[in-house]
Amino acid sequence: MATQKMLKFVTVGKETPEKRDAAQRSQDFDEIYREFAAQKAAEQASRCSQCGVPYCQAHCPLHNNIPDWLRLTAEGRLQEAYEISQATNTFPEICGRICPQDRLCEGNCVIEQSGHGTVTIGAVEKYITDTAWENGWVKPILPAMERPESVGIIGAGPGGLAAADVLRRAGVQVTVYDRYDRAGGLLTYGIPGFKLEKPVVMQRVEQLRAAGVNFILNCNVGTDLTFDAIRGQHDAVLIATGVYKARDIEAPGSGARGIVKALDYLTASNRKSFGDEVAEYDSGALNASGKRVVVVGGGDTAMDCVRTAIRQGAQSVKCLYRRDRANMPGSQREVQNAEEEGVEFVWLTAPRGFTGGTEVEGVIVQKMRLGAPDASGRQSPEVIEGADYVEPADLVVQALGFEPEDLPGLWGVPELAVTRWGTIKADFRSHATSLPGVYAVGDIVRGASLVVWAIRDGREAAEAMLAYLAQTASVAAE
Repeated sequence: MATQKMLKFVTVGKETPEKRDAAQRSQDFDEIYREFAAQKAAEQASRCSQCGVPYCQAHCPLHNNIPDWLRLTAEGRLQEAYEISQATNTFPEICGRICPQDRLCEGNCVIEQSGHGTVTIGAVEKYITDTAWENGWVKPILPAMERPESVGIIGAGPGGLAAADVLRRAGVQVTVYDRYDRAGGLLTYGIPGFKLEKPVVMQRVEQLRAAGVNFILNCNVGTDLTFDAIRGQHDAVLIATGVYKARDIEAPGSGARGIVKALDYLTASNRKSFGDEVAEYDSGALNASGKRVVVVGGGDTAMDCVRTAIRQGAQSVKCLYRRDRANMPGSQREVQNAEEEGVEFVWLTAPRGFTGGTEVEGVIVQKMRLGAPDASGRQSPEVIEGADYVEPADLVVQALGFEPEDLPGLWGVPELAVTRWGTIKADFRSHATSLPGVYAVGDIVRGASLVVWAIRDGREAAEAMLAYLAQTASVAAE
């Protein structure tokens, strides 16, 4: 009977939520997609083919039970759909907004492969959870009983917050330490509002705070508080710092004013959206208004930077990437959004240096071509000799990715094992590090990765920490 409401992909075409007009949306930092109406969400959910082997679920890092909550949405049973959605995902409304569904669940949808157009899974997930918040279906976190054990979490990003959620539900006492003045990590300060409006993040932080999670903010571990002191205060510790050390362009003139790091630029913009005083923004140092902007890089951070510059009123915005469109790591959906908003992509280019002395005036651009594949199978860019030119620029944003900070050195714990890339060595199942009772998750283990992977790591690590706490308690009782 239930399947009569499903399998509509033959008669119902794929529709995504309406996008606000590019000219309108590029004037503000509000999210660009409108909400599905209830009828449209049910209609689009009904296109699911209810596969026996759901590839959407298999390709989701959290293994969300997508076919079931699509069926419940099609049947109008939204509260049940939300319950199933949040059973595997701490932040479904965030994943619905920022996950690259085109590379994960939607990209592996069976009806997409058969030419009917994917089920719009992300938009339905966002609709379900937004509806749950509006209707009060998102319940407070109320542990059945309080436990005496205490866990310290370093980093209030998605990995740390996901672990805090699981641990508090189990009654463990949780303290989260973070260097910023607000929790959320990159969700708060790294991702622009047009992809993820900040109240969406803050309501989850408040849910955790109301559940008894203690947040110690503006706290730099290693300077304000030692790592050993945190270990001494807690029965177990989770490292979820993310990776924040920017890769710099090493080229003549790269020290000039006007050449800035992507995260500094995005953080300043996001702080303004909170109404904060931001001196570097007000002075123009981290503000694209009226400027010729060049962003270097091809990942999602570069896409965030070019689209932010448009909204700040840049005179022009160009993105340099050393490979072509087909080989760029960022979401193709984001590239399309950026192009609609007026960004120009200059493929097969890289900076060789900068002109202007103390103040940047231009980027010396070298043209590239794709040669033989590298070790990963991607074609390696090769310089075309004699084809350099100068691209005028008043603001250059470096968005070449992030590397891990030297945590053993910064924190004075040389016994914390790291890989040759500087990421923390952790067991891929339990997330345990070389230090007893210390675990690590997210980008500080994986390198720069997706929010959804950090959420999965945080949830898994929390379960492993609960087992560790139970084991140490039983040993102590003997």
